[in-house]
Amino acid sequence: MSRPGLLLAALLAFAAPARAEAPPSVPGVDAPELARLGPQAVGVRTVTWIQPAQPDVLAFDKAKAAAPLVDRRLTVEIWYPAKAVPKAKAAVYADALSAEPPMPPVAFTVPGIAVRDAPAVAGSFPLVILSHGYGGASAGMSWLAENLASKGYVVVAPRHHDPDFGDAAGFPGPLMRRPIDIAFAAAQARAGARARQPGLAAADPSRTILIGYSMGGYGVLTDAGAGLDPKGSVNFVPGGLMAPFARGGARAAQLRVPDVKAVVAIAPAGISFNAWGAEGLNGVTAPLLIIGGDRDRTVGFAGGIRPVFDRAIHADRYLLVFQNGGHAIGMNGAPPTMRNSVWDMDWFEDPVWRHDRIMAINQHMITAFLDAEVKGDASRLAYLTPDTVQSNDAKWPANGPAGYAPFSPGGPGATWKGFPKNHALGLELHHAAPAP
Repeated sequence: MSRPGLLLAALLAFAAPARAEAPPSVPGVDAPELARLGPQAVGVRTVTWIQPAQPDVLAFDKAKAAAPLVDRRLTVEIWYPAKAVPKAKAAVYADALSAEPPMPPVAFTVPGIAVRDAPAVAGSFPLVILSHGYGGASAGMSWLAENLASKGYVVVAPRHHDPDFGDAAGFPGPLMRRPIDIAFAAAQARAGARARQPGLAAADPSRTILIGYSMGGYGVLTDAGAGLDPKGSVNFVPGGLMAPFARGGARAAQLRVPDVKAVVAIAPAGISFNAWGAEGLNGVTAPLLIIGGDRDRTVGFAGGIRPVFDRAIHADRYLLVFQNGGHAIGMNGAPPTMRNSVWDMDWFEDPVWRHDRIMAINQHMITAFLDAEVKGDASRLAYLTPDTVQSNDAKWPANGPAGYAPFSPGGPGATWKGFPKNHALGLELHHAAPAP
């Protein structure tokens, strides 16, 4: 064998096996401080909740001026703090997303850290309702659900079963159903907590949190008090079926989730299709964290995400901006089966940002926000009040901790607290106090 051949054979002999896909809830080595998992083991349960006799808006019969009534079934994942189960296998989540027409849906799996049906720990933990985006799946947001459960939150995530994303005619479906589904899931979760149902027994309904991505962001903002404009997008739903849920309508109160202590809206939809009008966001009074990319081409930034921050004037609110980031900032990184076409990858991946970095930054900032606003941990506010809005302007303090990648100690100074040295780049964090 030639010398080059011997060298190649030696390299192959000592090559390490391919790394297994890591659970998205486990942050990488360069993650900011609060992204790391919490002290709790995590359990997960799957339940089905049925909302009877719901109008099927996509089967609206113009001749009869009516929509058939169907029982709406929601598959719901519940992640919760659990007792460790030695040698138990972690859950693997499976689902499918619509492919580029006319291709069939593409299946995917995601590795988790949760143990299915693990015994819950006793306690009292804030209740999170987590809503995915249009056409998405709860399994695609395990990066956040598992991470929060490890930190002492009970996370309830309905699978909304939207129509095919490639069919524009299906839009009235999630437009109407998203806020109704979220309100229904919150009511079911609150009742389950009071009845001490498995997975929900330790949830505290008096500390409810709403988190939504994209269409889920529209849903949680609506259910947190953003009244739907009677002259706006409710009129996209045939037969006036959504009109009673608009401001002043007979059923508007049904879209108000009680005891909401914080809201997180990730790349929220709503502004672009005039969900709330100019005044509707005035009704949001709970502390609000909005997260968006300033190059979001799906809901828009200047005309879609930023206005949520500007108009929710009665909320103590934050806006975290990924500079040059797009819309795909609310999902896990792309699983292997979703890396074979640009359409499939675009469900998950940003064209500029490393996705593991997006998830870790979001885990860090969401943890700081919820711990401060819901758990009353005032020490977390230091992570939300950097001395500079632009992270690129941050400077490492002269007397800062030594080493290659220590966490920033925060102010006084210009550093963003909790980020590794030289790793707080490409971000903005805006804050506005509620109007008097």
